[in-house]
Amino acid sequence: VGSSPTSQWDFWGSTLVTSSYVRLTPDERSKQGSIWNTVPCHLKDWEMHVQFKVHGSGKKNLHGDGIAIWYTKDRLHPGPVFGNQDQYLGLAIFMDTFRNDLHGMDRSFPYILAMVNNGSVSYDHGKDGRSSELGGCSAEIRNREHDTYLAIRYSKGRLTVMVDVDDKNEWKECIDIGGVRLPTGYFFGASAATGDLSDNHDIISMKLYQLMVEHTPEEENLDWTKIEPSVSLLKSPKG
Repeated sequence: VGSSPTSQWDFWGSTLVTSSYVRLTPDERSKQGSIWNTVPCHLKDWEMHVQFKVHGSGKKNLHGDGIAIWYTKDRLHPGPVFGNQDQYLGLAIFMDTFRNDLHGMDRSFPYILAMVNNGSVSYDHGKDGRSSELGGCSAEIRNREHDTYLAIRYSKGRLTVMVDVDDKNEWKECIDIGGVRLPTGYFFGASAATGDLSDNHDIISMKLYQLMVEHTPEEENLDWTKIEPSVSLLKSPKG
């Protein structure tokens, strides 16, 4: 976002565009907003850096719901998953700020998790997405005085998610999983939603970097647009 021409982005819902940030939702109840790039990604190996800010007047545990970063086949399909459609095709990284599952007290929120979907799986809000989670980590992303960043790297079938939220100017690994298959030709987007509780969910920038990686001739000759999103080493669902 940021410096790139807005012609490459579509906006939906409560989204407010300013010169310095895109506010997906204001700190008000029952809002949903999203931004979607209009150009499909044709890179086989890429890294996306997102500068974001989640902030609001709600006290601890009285705010929600969070931001999702998407790499999906479809764009601009509003729905129940952080403002976007369920049963999508592709990758989602959820920055979930509100705990729905009171049995899941073994993890602290905000919680960042990854999910790959082939279009058939529903995101389980009641369990905070545990049943389909590939990996995740807790991260204090809310009401920070300094800049907060998320990085998503996809290279040679490996998905790595890193955060820089402690004002140390260094990446801290959150998720690292192999056996992930994602096609080219999908779209990047970001969405956010509020319910009974709310926050400002701001995207300051989304920057895509090409990673220069050697592929085998067999890999090069594949039609990468035909790959179905999947994970070969899906861990057993966490209760």
